[in-house]
Amino acid sequence: MVHSLAYHQELKMVFQIQISRFTTSNVIWTESYSTTVKGNQVLRWSWESELPLECATHFVRVRSMVDDARIPEPKFWSNWSRWEEADAQNSLGQDLLFLFPKDKLVEEGSDVTICYTSRNPQHNISCYLEGAQIHGKQLDPRVSAFELKNVSFIRRTGTNIFCEDPGVAMKGTVLFVSKILEEPKDFSCETQDFKNLNCTWDPGSDTALPKQPSQSYTLFESFSGKKILCEHRNFCNWQVAQDSQEMYNFTLVAENYLRKRSVNILFNLTHRVHPMIPYNLFFKNISATNATVTWKVHSAGNDSTLLCQLELFGEGKVIQQQNVSVKVNGEYLFNELEPDTKYVAQVRCAYADHFWKWSEPISQKFNTPEAAPSEALDVWRNVRLVSGHPTVNLFWKPLSKSHANGKILFYKVFVENLDNPSGLEDLSIPAPANSTELPLDRGSYQIHVTAHNSVGASPASVIVISGDSENREVEEGRVNGTEDGFSMSWKPQARDTVGYIVEWCDRPQDLPCDPQWKNVGPNTTSTVISSDTFRPGVRYNFRIYGISTDWTAHLLERKTGYVEELAPSDNPRVVTSNLTSHSFTLSWKDYSTESQPGFIQGYYLYLKSKAGEQCLPGFKKTGLLTGDSVCCKHRIDDPEQKTFVVENLQPESIYEFLVTPYTSAGEGPLGAFTKVTTPDEYSHILIRILLPMIFCVLLIMIVCYLKSQWLKEKCYPDIPDPYKSSVLSVIKSKENPHLTIMNVNDCVPDAIEVLNKPEGSKKQFVDARKSLTEAEFTKPTYLYLLPTEKNYPGSGPCICFENFTYNQAASGSGSCGPFPVTPQVPPGQPGPLTSPGNLLKALEKNYMSSLGEIPAGEASLNYVSQLASPMSGDKDNLPTNPPEPALCSEYKMQMAIPLGLASPPPSEKSRLSSPTFLDQGEHHR
Repeated sequence: MVHSLAYHQELKMVFQIQISRFTTSNVIWTESYSTTVKGNQVLRWSWESELPLECATHFVRVRSMVDDARIPEPKFWSNWSRWEEADAQNSLGQDLLFLFPKDKLVEEGSDVTICYTSRNPQHNISCYLEGAQIHGKQLDPRVSAFELKNVSFIRRTGTNIFCEDPGVAMKGTVLFVSKILEEPKDFSCETQDFKNLNCTWDPGSDTALPKQPSQSYTLFESFSGKKILCEHRNFCNWQVAQDSQEMYNFTLVAENYLRKRSVNILFNLTHRVHPMIPYNLFFKNISATNATVTWKVHSAGNDSTLLCQLELFGEGKVIQQQNVSVKVNGEYLFNELEPDTKYVAQVRCAYADHFWKWSEPISQKFNTPEAAPSEALDVWRNVRLVSGHPTVNLFWKPLSKSHANGKILFYKVFVENLDNPSGLEDLSIPAPANSTELPLDRGSYQIHVTAHNSVGASPASVIVISGDSENREVEEGRVNGTEDGFSMSWKPQARDTVGYIVEWCDRPQDLPCDPQWKNVGPNTTSTVISSDTFRPGVRYNFRIYGISTDWTAHLLERKTGYVEELAPSDNPRVVTSNLTSHSFTLSWKDYSTESQPGFIQGYYLYLKSKAGEQCLPGFKKTGLLTGDSVCCKHRIDDPEQKTFVVENLQPESIYEFLVTPYTSAGEGPLGAFTKVTTPDEYSHILIRILLPMIFCVLLIMIVCYLKSQWLKEKCYPDIPDPYKSSVLSVIKSKENPHLTIMNVNDCVPDAIEVLNKPEGSKKQFVDARKSLTEAEFTKPTYLYLLPTEKNYPGSGPCICFENFTYNQAASGSGSCGPFPVTPQVPPGQPGPLTSPGNLLKALEKNYMSSLGEIPAGEASLNYVSQLASPMSGDKDNLPTNPPEPALCSEYKMQMAIPLGLASPPPSEKSRLSSPTFLDQGEHHR
């Protein structure tokens, strides 16, 4: 209370207030409070302590100072009042433990101080917030405080806090944390009939708690001074005054136990008209392309006009939109509709004079009936030969819904033979098929394809299959692909081209593959081919056809490319050949470059050799870790080169190689290397000599084996049986019964052949003899014997021994000619030899003399012929006077004397002039 002022006197004064805790000297708060006072007026000032008053004794004092302009200077403070004590602990009761504040209500985000007071001097108190221990500071021996910063909302029933002194006492409290009261959002008022205003807002979070109800809302209009308490949290109805009030100023106040929030709005009633939803929406006169819609609206009063908006939805999006002014009834015609299509029509209206917002919409569905397909099919073909006859695979793309105009039931294919007009064929193919196969004869055909629904047929698509080859050879170009597809162009064609078709296969790895195609107009020479099925690392082949005016397709260009090239996934299988001591050849001709995940630009050849060696010419050292080897690399830039000769190698060395292709994206995998060992430097020469020799020996052995019987007959025939010899027939032809074949015991040797003992010398001897015989003589050798009787009368008979048994072939060469002998021989001259013994001795002498050049001890004797009596096989009873033979007796030699050692045979001339004579004293057996 203020004293010392007149009753009606007012002064402006300032009061300074101090608050202390526990002791008067512990000042915790000082504040100045200004106000205008009257005499004996009671002033009130409040202060809220962050520490509950029950936990500590508080003291307060005040002093004042006049702060009025009517009071002259100087101004000074009055004396402090005495300290007033506020001690709530005296009313706590007899419990040993107290916890404050009790069930306090605070806003989320506030700071709160919790304290406890204990009357137990030996206390051991622990406090917990939602089960978690909290620690505070001790204010005095019996009081401790806990400061909670920025408390949050946990639950509507509050946050639990408790303290306990084990075995003594436990106390708890609930802290109610309210959500912050928000200012109402989107506050708006509007009318539908000029009779009621509907005000709405967004209340935000609900602050209702068990200790506090939900916030309340009050609507106040300042022009009329009316105020109403709203019954709902988010809207409130206000009745429009009948005095035609147009302007309204509303204030909306939100309030709870902790604070207030308010918003206000000013508007003209005619500018806040929100019409009611239209009604009675119907359709009439629905056709395949048109429909009429009608509806009604609620009047907004005063004969007002509404603006109604019509929207037509097809497949979830607006395809037509139109505004129509309506007073009561509305009508509108939708045209350009698509047959066999579902539509939704929607109508909403707004106040036409001052647009505020659209009414809630009303909508209705309707369907248009079917119509005949409006567009021709997109048709393509694939021609192939089956058993020599063309077979056409015909493909077509299904019509879009906007062109099918209904459900397609079937397709008709009409085939006309242009070479034979009477040859017609009509096929009906049920939907949803999109292809068919047509086996045709050779010739030209025109094919018509149409699609049919319940109403009719589409325009016909025409394609001509020419009897001539349509796939002429053209060069293949490359095209680069991107994420968007393949961009390609081609050269423009003649004026008679009505369009172009680009053909490709989406999945070239799947065979057979149905073709994909794209039609391009005649004035376009470029396009972009895109497909969701295109994949990196797959080669796609494109064919570009020109369509002439007679609907015949002609191949113009081929293109191939990748959407994205990848590095090769495998390496070629390499074959090694022509291995020498200094080189070898690598070949990978069976490696297909078209099946790779990119364009093969060339090959890398890796070659490993022993450490210390330099890279070969044309090779570069690589950084591959190869242990104790040197790895070099050679680049082959020509992808068509599939052979390579590795040269300048070292003999008897080990090399390892690897061939890997590369594309623009990288090279193939570095797999296992293949080892090659170069041979000795001269081994290839030996191989070239030995192989032909071995082949010749094998060939000779095979020939000898196949001709063994012939060789036996020619080289060493079987010795014939004398008793089976043809000589018997000769003897019998003489008609001499006393002639017989000689026995072995009857044989008298008349010549000896000396042969070398060593086989090699004998062979050379025989070969030399044979060569001489073949070169110089063509007739058999004969021995001519003359009679030994000195008084032998006659004209010089001779005995010629020719044994037909051992030389059948010589029997036809001619008989021995007569040997002319002088009838009388001069004394002292040797007569002709008739004794076999003398003949043998003479032959032996000449023979042995011819062997003079043969080393001693390396020759042997062998009988080569035998003589017998011409009349009898008894050698002891030779006749003293043999009869004079009419002709010479003919015996061929049994075994051939080496011709180089025997006397040369007489020629036809020397037979008469150079006979062989032996001395009579040399006759012996």
